[in-house]
Amino acid sequence: MKKKALAFAAMACSMAMLLSACGGSNSNTASGNTAGSNIIYAYNSEPQNPLIPGNTNETGGGKPGDLLFSRLVSFDKDGNASNEVAESITPNDDATQYTIKLKSGWKFTDGTPVTAESFTKSWSYTANAKNAQKCSSFFSTIKGYDDLQKDGLKGDEQLSGLKVVDDTTFTVDLNQSDSVFPIKVGYLAFAPLPESFYKDPKAFGEAPVGNGPYKFKSWDHNKQIELVKNTDYKGNEDVKNDGVTFKVYTDDTAAYRDIQSNNGSLDVMESVPAAFTKTFKTDKKIQPYSEAGSVIQTFTIPSTLDHFKNDEEGQLRREAISMAIDRDQIIDKVLNGNATAAKDFTSPKTPGYSDSLTGSDNLKFNAKKAKELWAKADAISKYTGTLTFSYNADGGAKPLYDAVVNQLKKNLGIDAATNPIPTFQEFRDAVTNRQMTGAFRTGWQPDYPSAENYLWQLYSTAAADGKGSNDGDYKNSAFDQLCLQAAAAKTTDEANKLYQQAQEILLKDLPAIPLYYSNANGVASLSVKSGFGFDWQNLPTYTEMSKK
Repeated sequence: MKKKALAFAAMACSMAMLLSACGGSNSNTASGNTAGSNIIYAYNSEPQNPLIPGNTNETGGGKPGDLLFSRLVSFDKDGNASNEVAESITPNDDATQYTIKLKSGWKFTDGTPVTAESFTKSWSYTANAKNAQKCSSFFSTIKGYDDLQKDGLKGDEQLSGLKVVDDTTFTVDLNQSDSVFPIKVGYLAFAPLPESFYKDPKAFGEAPVGNGPYKFKSWDHNKQIELVKNTDYKGNEDVKNDGVTFKVYTDDTAAYRDIQSNNGSLDVMESVPAAFTKTFKTDKKIQPYSEAGSVIQTFTIPSTLDHFKNDEEGQLRREAISMAIDRDQIIDKVLNGNATAAKDFTSPKTPGYSDSLTGSDNLKFNAKKAKELWAKADAISKYTGTLTFSYNADGGAKPLYDAVVNQLKKNLGIDAATNPIPTFQEFRDAVTNRQMTGAFRTGWQPDYPSAENYLWQLYSTAAADGKGSNDGDYKNSAFDQLCLQAAAAKTTDEANKLYQQAQEILLKDLPAIPLYYSNANGVASLSVKSGFGFDWQNLPTYTEMSKK
């Protein structure tokens, strides 16, 4: 996620993007699932917001959004990029300008054409602070972005760095070199929008018009979102089913049991409830999947929180908390081995990953040193409060945060408590509105396969203060500068070395505490005859699944 804040999943995001519906079977469960139909019923959480690409940075909305909107490029299940709506994306010598040509013939599902302006207006709308879109910071490298962050805007001002040449050509001028840009545009926030969007954005969000492999049919809030195959789609996906219906669950155990029942109520979920992690791989009533994945699970302590700010005291406390957590024990006892202890802020599937960066010792269990660090912090300013850990109660996170709190009480001797929030939507609203007064669960499902996505989008100053996914409002100019240098690098190796240096700053400051990398774990019903698998985002391969 967004995407990808994750609605959790005991093992899996989220944004990302990940989870929850009707709490189990009810009269609505098998709606439309008649004999012989080839509709895939997929597990989901209620989206935090209406289905507008630029305002979607969590997986409840990101999963249907990705199927409704095709972007300039798409990714195969291994994360390899290919042009989709784009015919070509051509940089100049220093990657500060790109010329983008579109393939002809693309249309939205309302029959209107996808043009260059469909992209430039959409990107400008998302970037414009007046419109308060959660993915605004993704456009921060395009010229004119700063002008669209000023007060007094109307909301229809355009990014000056975007120029329409003709119906199928536009140019993008950047305020810095950005070698990741041709991959970044595969993220949902960069989707084109039809003219109908601007007439009534609110209504559009309830019934979106896209250009992707599926088209919108209906949204019964807190129950399900129905998508049907877009027969006019001409992109890279080979859709093997007639539609995907995302079912909203508030109880992941109920969802798993619905899949076990094989009664057509639910076909696939990208997580496994804690109670089934020991048995799902040998469960004959389901189809299991478990492979190394790309999702990282963390928790964030706001940088504005007293005693935990980005200063000497705050850094000591963050290091102490991180070292007081025995990640291997949690993975073994709570997750039944279905994860890997985090060594950095990306994932083992990310280009440039390293498990031996300077500062990675801060992610290793060391109770003795943790107590010493906490005592040093107390010598600066005594802490007598209770550190709370908030999470969404509808996603299976309770066992994890019970374990974290118990370890901190035992290994660090501090007062800690959990603070479950009923639904993912309420939880994310509290994060978005900066209402958290303690630590809170975070995680990231990549939007595109680059360290930049895990780093710049989550921890840069540009992504703070509600302009992106920097939920803890961490700010460090040295970190920002290294990321900018990496984006301007001439080679991938050079860029990855700079991203590693940037990570070493994060490993010292710990704006979030990395816990573990989730396995891509999930299950499908026996009704699914082919195509069940997971992609580079730890999400099911929805388009490939079929009941025939």
